Amino acid sequence: MEKWTRVKYHPNLPLRENGVKVTASKEHIDISKNAAKEGMVLIKNEKNTLPLSRGKKVALFGKATIDYVKGGGGSGDVTVPYVTNLAQGFKALEDQVALFEDSVSFYDDYVSKLYKEGKQPGLLAEPEVPAELLTKAKAFTDTAIVSFSRYSGEGWDRKADNDDGRKHKDVVQELVDETDKLFEKGDFYLSKAEENLVNTISENFEHTIVVLNIGGMFDVSWIKSNEKIDSALIAWQGGMEGGLATAELLCGLGNPSGKLSDTFARNLSDYPGTEHFHDSDDYVEYEEDIYVGYRYFETIKGAAEKVVYPFGYGLSYTDFNISRVKVSEDDGVVTVKATVTNVGNYAGKEVVQVYFSAPQGKLGKPERVLIGFKKTAELLPGQSQKVVIKFSVDEMASYDDLGKIKKSAYVLEKGKYKFFIGASVRSAKKAETEYVLEEDKIVCELTEKMAPVALKKRLLADGSYEMLEQGDASKYNENVLKDMPLEDVLLPTPKVRAEGARCCFKPSEKPQLIDVYTGKMTLDEFINALSDEDLAWLVGGQPNVGVANTFGYGNNSEYGIPNVMTADGPAGLRIQPQVGVKTTAFPCSTLLACTWDPEVTEKVGIAGGEEVKENNIGAWLTPAMNIHRSPLCGRNFEYYSEDPYLTGKMAAGMVRGIQSNRVAATIKHFALNNKETNRKDSDSRASERAIREIYLKGFEIVVKEAQPWSIMTSYNIINGRRASENEDMINGILRGEWGFDGMVTTDWWTNGENYKECKAGNDMKMGCGYPDRILAALEKGAITREELGKAARNILTLILRID
Repeated sequence: MEKWTRVKYHPNLPLRENGVKVTASKEHIDISKNAAKEGMVLIKNEKNTLPLSRGKKVALFGKATIDYVKGGGGSGDVTVPYVTNLAQGFKALEDQVALFEDSVSFYDDYVSKLYKEGKQPGLLAEPEVPAELLTKAKAFTDTAIVSFSRYSGEGWDRKADNDDGRKHKDVVQELVDETDKLFEKGDFYLSKAEENLVNTISENFEHTIVVLNIGGMFDVSWIKSNEKIDSALIAWQGGMEGGLATAELLCGLGNPSGKLSDTFARNLSDYPGTEHFHDSDDYVEYEEDIYVGYRYFETIKGAAEKVVYPFGYGLSYTDFNISRVKVSEDDGVVTVKATVTNVGNYAGKEVVQVYFSAPQGKLGKPERVLIGFKKTAELLPGQSQKVVIKFSVDEMASYDDLGKIKKSAYVLEKGKYKFFIGASVRSAKKAETEYVLEEDKIVCELTEKMAPVALKKRLLADGSYEMLEQGDASKYNENVLKDMPLEDVLLPTPKVRAEGARCCFKPSEKPQLIDVYTGKMTLDEFINALSDEDLAWLVGGQPNVGVANTFGYGNNSEYGIPNVMTADGPAGLRIQPQVGVKTTAFPCSTLLACTWDPEVTEKVGIAGGEEVKENNIGAWLTPAMNIHRSPLCGRNFEYYSEDPYLTGKMAAGMVRGIQSNRVAATIKHFALNNKETNRKDSDSRASERAIREIYLKGFEIVVKEAQPWSIMTSYNIINGRRASENEDMINGILRGEWGFDGMVTTDWWTNGENYKECKAGNDMKMGCGYPDRILAALEKGAITREELGKAARNILTLILRID
């Protein structure tokens, strides 16, 4: 095809030359199922209950047997041809197990009735098991599988322990009310009905297996403490074939190899980011600073005992031995070598994890920090694999934001740097070799960016708090234009220029963008030919065409600029149900992170990118990669982990896969978008150190390793300045320090001012722009033609990169 044939004409042609469509193809659905199996985490397996022996009789309990949640709601939802629940997954394996059909029928009737009434998957009350059904099941088998599911979505957060009367400004309130009604203490915990179910089943069956169909952190203390529960699998939200993937693993058709990408603590209140999560709709104070997730639990005195299952933890049906560990350093590069041997009876995979411990020094450090990992190939019993992991010494540096050693610099403090190698943050063993630094080393000198203006204190490694100076945020809110009426801000539709510049069918004598692509003229020459009005229109979203519903970029036919459509992600290409196109739903990002294998996310990215391209979309709004700061964030299922290093490596694989199709990946939400309540006006208050080491680090890894073509700024405010208007973050850090050369877009319908966003380096205003306000700001001198030209260059560069 010629350049832009798909995005310009929307032929909807199959991607493969043989005329076969890849969208929701068996090939892609198999990729989804296999990815799901790679990331499911076995957290308990006593008495060798799993895998189920061939021909084993089992009884399924819990409405989640049928009420399967493939993923979360909002932009992360996917329109699919079907979803395989757990019961259907087991029925497909009838040569492996014998199902107690009566319980399946009971839950099928119950769930089907509520679905017809409009109930949302994952938001159904747990019914009581009829006594007669329980008696029949006990006569049929000694083994029961109990399943629980959870649902959350964009625009709303989970309930805290004692959180009553929640109100959300930008979401369907019924969803909030429904979850509060179902789960007395919040959906982090079992409801009373679910507690009764698991107690009833574990008391009546010799073997009880638990399956958790969840998207984020959850109370699993009852699993660990209940001796009558033999086994438990965190199956996550596994996409459209998640039920089959779960059943196959339980039956031994594959071996669990997932490792937790988050710490699972006993209570919601054990997570430091939870205590003040719902204090205000207007702000969130990140007082725990860099001590997020395992950095908190492994460092702060008394926190370790709150952990039920640690970061990086995950069992297998087999056993592994990590031996012959050798650590060396040469010319600033640390090399870790280890031999992994399968010493059990099943084929399986292991993940070697490397952590470092830096000297506390003046800055204070977490006790352990992930700095490398590698998943093995599938090893047969007795088989070994040599693993090599490398990283730079400089990657162990900490950011000094107060000038204790060198202000606004990454610093390696003098002392001993220790290394720990193993299969989780807790089980990793100290290596004999240490890296010793005799003097402090300044790794990288920067300038202050995004400093706090309202955060009063932050946590230190010894459990005390450090007071912070307050800056002035008043200058951030200045606007040379009169504020827009609220009705003009709320979800308008992109408009077409009245004079018809967007629908010119006769050949134009003006320069054409294809001339830049073929080398007949430079991009600067092309931009210089555009009028101020052309530029003002170019920096805003354009009307939908084809199957799209999230609008487009470009759209100036006089100059041959195509209208490139966008589409939501990250669990699959999202096309509205009424269009009639069904796509593949891949596992949620939390599950993908638990694979600890960027090759898995790259395969998912390739497949998803193919579906994006086949449906004539040019930019996919994925991956989402915010940090799991607290279990309460309703959108955690879209994000990877509590750890920025793991997040960055997994998201980088996704970006490489997507962009191999010559469609744009869009990493999001940049940044500190860790709460959905009042997300468009909530101020995320954090120290510069926490911002750089935790909340921007994953984005930095992706930008430097995978070169994404686009990045989406978040809705929220950061230290008094809107993310979309944050010049420190966009022009300063993203473009200046990291060298990002792609396009920056806002999230859809932010409350930011179009010209201020553009001036800060945020090139595109979505879902629509405000060209009249851009031109008014240009006339007042609030933005320059040169600044508009930079935005145009980035937008047009993105379009030129797309097929």
